[in-house]
Amino acid sequence: MNKKLKEFKTKIFKAALFDMDGIIIDSMPYHFISWFEVLKQYGVRISPMIIFEMEGAKWDKVIKLAFKQSGKPLFRQVTQKIRKEREQIFNRYFKRYIFTGAPEFIESLKNNGVLVGLVTGSSLKEAQKMLPKDVYDLFDTIVAGDKVKRGKPYPDPYLIAAKNLKVLPEECVVIENAPYGIKSAKAAKMYCCAVATSLPEALLSKADIVFDTHRSLYKCFESN
Repeated sequence: MNKKLKEFKTKIFKAALFDMDGIIIDSMPYHFISWFEVLKQYGVRISPMIIFEMEGAKWDKVIKLAFKQSGKPLFRQVTQKIRKEREQIFNRYFKRYIFTGAPEFIESLKNNGVLVGLVTGSSLKEAQKMLPKDVYDLFDTIVAGDKVKRGKPYPDPYLIAAKNLKVLPEECVVIENAPYGIKSAKAAKMYCCAVATSLPEALLSKADIVFDTHRSLYKCFESN
């Protein structure tokens, strides 16, 4: 047993906080397609790696970075227009796929007295649309990107979730899949598990422990 896994097995958590995209639902390819299509209308190109690495960030950060890298000026009214157009494209392409075992895993945590929260960079409206109602209703608190002033990688979203659940940050485990979310969790002084769903493990190394699949994550919790 490696050192990180050994350390994880000593942990007892009062709350588990989940990212949504790439952790509960397999939505990252649709996010890339929608960003790529909307930005190319403005002569701006963006790579899938940028979208996957910035997963969890507020949408305006993605737009600013894309325009900056392309050397193009960006105006506020254009930012708002891009946001609306991207959402329309995403809704047109999106097909819901819940990662196998995710709802059952959340239910098992709840059955063992663990509080569960959803902390996503997506808007509350998007979360309600993307998640089936029975999955959405599992969460004891939901912190969406449009409900926080500072999103990931700042600690605010995770700290708000802990406050809502009336637990201390050090009593929380975060389940993430991207660097921005990991930075947010660690800045909030929480233990962070990462799952390599859309990025290689090397890019998730700031997490306390990295799992190669959801299955290995579930198995580790079950044996804890």
